[in-house]
Amino acid sequence: MAEEKKVKIIRTTLDDLPMGREEDLPEPGSKLEKYELPEGVNSGMLYRDVLRIAWPSLVELILTQLTSMADQIMVGRLPGQLGVQALSAVGLSTQPKFLLMTLVQSLNIGGTAMVARYRGLGDQKKANQVLRQSVIVNLVLAIFFAIMGVVFARPMVKLIAGANISETTLNYGITYFKIQMYGFVPIGMTFTLTAALRGCGDTKMPMIYNTIANIVNVVFNYLLIYGKFGFPEMDVAGASLATVIGQTVAFLIAFAVIVSKTRFVYLDFKEKFYIDSDIFKDVVKIGFPSMMEQLFMRAGIILYTRTITSLGDIAYATHQICMNIQSMSFMMGMAFQNANTTLSGQSIGKKRIDMAWLYNKHTKRLGLITAVILAALIFTFSGTLVRLYNENPEVIRLGSEILAFVAFMQPFQNQQFITNGALRGAGDTRFSAMVIFVTVLGIRSGFGMLFVHVFHWGLKGAWYALVLDQGIRTALILWHYSTGNWRFIKMHDRSVKSAKQGG
Repeated sequence: MAEEKKVKIIRTTLDDLPMGREEDLPEPGSKLEKYELPEGVNSGMLYRDVLRIAWPSLVELILTQLTSMADQIMVGRLPGQLGVQALSAVGLSTQPKFLLMTLVQSLNIGGTAMVARYRGLGDQKKANQVLRQSVIVNLVLAIFFAIMGVVFARPMVKLIAGANISETTLNYGITYFKIQMYGFVPIGMTFTLTAALRGCGDTKMPMIYNTIANIVNVVFNYLLIYGKFGFPEMDVAGASLATVIGQTVAFLIAFAVIVSKTRFVYLDFKEKFYIDSDIFKDVVKIGFPSMMEQLFMRAGIILYTRTITSLGDIAYATHQICMNIQSMSFMMGMAFQNANTTLSGQSIGKKRIDMAWLYNKHTKRLGLITAVILAALIFTFSGTLVRLYNENPEVIRLGSEILAFVAFMQPFQNQQFITNGALRGAGDTRFSAMVIFVTVLGIRSGFGMLFVHVFHWGLKGAWYALVLDQGIRTALILWHYSTGNWRFIKMHDRSVKSAKQGG
């Protein structure tokens, strides 16, 4: 009993509601109905649940993105042409790095959804088994991808670069990427541990260790980029090494937390680490479509990026700045997405389809309000935002125009992210993978090439294609949720049986 009291449980309104009954679950093929709030539950309670889980995730994501911005601002302010080349180099290395990162991270979506279901059922043993499966699989993947990244650094970065990217910029990008790959295993494992904590609603601890890591990153940026206080002046390489140091710090803290047995999920090295076929199948069933989704997305983005790099260093540096600001802007949507995934997964695990639908409804309302405010801020302060990165007049002029696209997309992206979070929590990830294949590989990259190379609309043409991609993707995701098919995603039969017995 003493041990149980030490375990930190993130309670929500859902915990105070009775377990749903099998006979109350909707029949396959039935239409999605609008659910009323359960007796004793009001909207304010649901908003509080969403915000309680979302705000630590938001702080974590914003600080992480601010660190990325700091990387780019610091290298972008290197003297003369070196600043433009450094900005482009970081952008070149980011795409292959994100490709490998998201392949690992996508399997963790299955881990989050499964942990959330077992948290809803109150089955701690099964949740810990899911964590062990995730650690085994993702550790092997992270080691493999790290080796591949180091060995094939040049061709991977060169794949992104167009003919008009200078050799100096290319070499900077290869250096940055290689250093990132040496630190790939810590960041891959941090993703896995964070995904498990989020599944049981614990977003504060990831916020804490990622905040510490980001502070470490920024400090070492200053020391290693510019060579301060006796440290070597490493330019672009210094920015990459600082990131690796920060990521390693995050992993060490996350690992210490997950073995402390103070959370609903934890690692116990007295337990055997082996592949449990049923749980493994469930994790992969949810995570593999997400992996394919990320493969499609990164393939499309690589083609799209090559189209933009063909416009030269100035256009690509401007694009990189605007994408960085856009990434910062949709952190709000991603925070709400994480909360929605957790609450949706826990609701379905407890057989409360009504609560999954209600949490999604309330999360989308909060998200839309924040998206409109962000859009207004980005549109109003576009020139000031770009100037933070680089003082080149052409970069500032073009970047200010592109940020109008970023502002316009805010509400669409926000609602898309949040709804997709609900689908992920339910284990419904296949449709999203198909949508990404169509929109990013087909619409964004295809129309991007058409608008840039045929219509000669320059960087604006590439962003017209991006807006088209986001609009169609949002419409499709919202439509799919409205079909209600997500209500019928089942786990492997023996896993469900075991979970019932454990709960």
